[in-house]
Amino acid sequence: MLTFIGIALIVIGIAIFILKKIFTNNTAFKIPNQKRSFQIIILGILMTILNGMFFYADAGTAYAVQYLTGGDKMITTQGLKLKWWGRIIPLSYETSVKDIIVDNNSLLPESTQGMYNRKAQKWEFSDAIKAEISTSVIVGVNINDEAVFLNMADRNKSESKLIYGRVLPNIDAAIKNTCKLMDAQDYISGQASDFDRYFRDQLENGMYQVEQYYEAENSNEIVGDTTTVRRIRVNKSSKQKKFRIKRDNSGNIVRDNTNSLKQYGLKIYQAQVTGIDWESSFDERLDLQKNEVAQTQLEKQQAEREYYRAKKEVAKGESEKAKERARLEKIQIQQTIEAETEAKVAEFNLIKEKKQFEVEQFKAKSKKVAADAQYYENAKLVSAGLTPQERAEWEYKTAVGVAQQIKELSLPSTYISGSEKGNNSNLLQSLIGADLAKRMMTKEK
Repeated sequence: MLTFIGIALIVIGIAIFILKKIFTNNTAFKIPNQKRSFQIIILGILMTILNGMFFYADAGTAYAVQYLTGGDKMITTQGLKLKWWGRIIPLSYETSVKDIIVDNNSLLPESTQGMYNRKAQKWEFSDAIKAEISTSVIVGVNINDEAVFLNMADRNKSESKLIYGRVLPNIDAAIKNTCKLMDAQDYISGQASDFDRYFRDQLENGMYQVEQYYEAENSNEIVGDTTTVRRIRVNKSSKQKKFRIKRDNSGNIVRDNTNSLKQYGLKIYQAQVTGIDWESSFDERLDLQKNEVAQTQLEKQQAEREYYRAKKEVAKGESEKAKERARLEKIQIQQTIEAETEAKVAEFNLIKEKKQFEVEQFKAKSKKVAADAQYYENAKLVSAGLTPQERAEWEYKTAVGVAQQIKELSLPSTYISGSEKGNNSNLLQSLIGADLAKRMMTKEK
């Protein structure tokens, strides 16, 4: 801008000087004098000189300054900078490159510095299906290595040449190779992420070298379940030509690095497919597949509904069985507890009777011992001899007890008495006393 203004001032000054020479004696025109024309020319020259001496560096742009003396320098900061009438090559830190699918009624966005747009092209996949592919790639320059940056700027001269001559051909090669490695059917079946990965990997590290191989399209198929297996034989089979990534003996990918963006110090910040417009025949096939998938899903849902309905009935029957089992188990437990209770009660009653029997036995034994002791005491008293008064008292106390023992005595049915007047009472007392004494002595032993 300053150069244009300076040149314009120089032209105006020269024109004033010439007009002044032509119309020297003409007073109708008021033309400035020669001094003023020289001032305008000098001002124009100064502005032209200043414009070649300085330039303004914009933010987000790196500049390669090539001086008249042959040296060069990288400038990455913004502001007013000296260029000493040298040449500057501006390169954006990040440049957006897009392939856009444009409809018939829409216009392609205009390209500017730092943003380059072009119409998406048609590419052919491995199964011969064609599609327009729109991509979005963001490329960044290396400002951390001045030598690499200046070499790249010197070889490309401008940002537009770098984009159109280096970046776009690499993008086209990456898309072409990636389409070779994949069928359109595979792309829509879940391998879209693989497409993006292959695409970016080739831009960053170099293009894949691909090789052809043949795959049998129709082969024998084994179908069946756990009990029956059947082999379906296909009479005719054809081979389909496909491509795959070439690898060396160690399994590493073989790449073509002759035109890699890495050698220019460029870095890929983003590389992805933003849209695909399939050809009409494939769209029709997709519609049929969508209908088949929808029908399959519907039938699957119906089958699952029937399956879960059957499961529900089975679960309901199991619930009723469990409820009935719980009821019967409750009755069984109740009866078992009652039987166990009765058995425990009977056992306790038996123990009680047994203890009662033992108590009665001990009571009887105690009475017998007391009676025996009384008999023993009576025998001692008889043997020791008693006074008439003591004898009468003893006879009275033991009359009741002795009466029970008399029944057990075995006395002779006949005896001879030598006394007169029938003193049988003395003899009877003597026999009773003797028998009692004998029994007591036997027990004592």
